[in-house]
Amino acid sequence: LLREEILRYLKPEMTVLDLGAGAGIVPEMNFKGKAKMIYGLDPDERVMSNPFLDSAVCSTAEQMPFSNEMFDMIICQNVIEHIENPLPLLAQVKRVLKSGGLFIVKTPNRNHYVSLGARMTPLKFHQWYNQLRGREEEDTFKTFYRFNSKSAQKKFIADARLETVSINIYENRPEYLRLNPLAYLIGIIYERSINVLNLDSCKAVMISVFRKK
Repeated sequence: LLREEILRYLKPEMTVLDLGAGAGIVPEMNFKGKAKMIYGLDPDERVMSNPFLDSAVCSTAEQMPFSNEMFDMIICQNVIEHIENPLPLLAQVKRVLKSGGLFIVKTPNRNHYVSLGARMTPLKFHQWYNQLRGREEEDTFKTFYRFNSKSAQKKFIADARLETVSINIYENRPEYLRLNPLAYLIGIIYERSINVLNLDSCKAVMISVFRKK
């Protein structure tokens, strides 16, 4: 879903930043060759060997070492939920985006059962559970969910003097419940019910598009 949303806006002449690019373990985030230049930024040194990038920088989102108005698009996948205060990050996003540039964000909805469970359990539990799902311990980070509802996104974006293009929330396959057949069946029933009733507040994933005015 995120890839489809990005490709709706992506053009060959664009310069793009993958914010929180990591080691390049999600193939759907490979846009190399579809834009003029793909940069990546992450505090994890593994970003330097990310095969999806034309250029990589090891740094934090709050201290981007890029020139003003450098990017046509910034992609942020499963990163902003780990930021305790989104405003410094958003200030940097605004600074390095060109006028009319897009900030495309995928992040969990804080009201979904996975996020609610994550907020009630310690980081060690998240790391253990994700290891069962095939994710390395070093790829699971502390979460804050400050930017993870429609109202929170609209407020932070307005405070950062950016504008909202769209906020969509989706409920798909219950991947976090795949370890147990009964739990997965319950998750499928939940997914079908939430989609039939169109209860956005209870869906799993937010994909949002913002623009620099």
